[in-house]
Amino acid sequence: MKYEDYEKNEHGVPQLPKGHAGRLLVTLAAIDYLERPSVTSISQLTGLHRALIDDYVKALNAQYLTQIAREDSVFRLDSWGPLLKAEGVEALLTSHFI
Repeated sequence: MKYEDYEKNEHGVPQLPKGHAGRLLVTLAAIDYLERPSVTSISQLTGLHRALIDDYVKALNAQYLTQIAREDSVFRLDSWGPLLKAEGVEALLTSHFI
């Protein structure tokens, strides 16, 4: 399925099934997009369950070699890593955040 074929939440973010790698990319895009990306704000924007956000960030850091840190309740994207390109993730998901 293409991203545009999935149901979208009120923010236009595709609601991807469990286990879909796109959930990680949606999380990464939200961290990059939001001014203060917290578990709550990421969950509100993406529709992902709050309890999974930390796991998705850990997976992004471990599997995609991003560098996402957390200071208090706010995530900070320090590096996209060598595997993912900001332009690629943004091109894939930007229209869903407008």
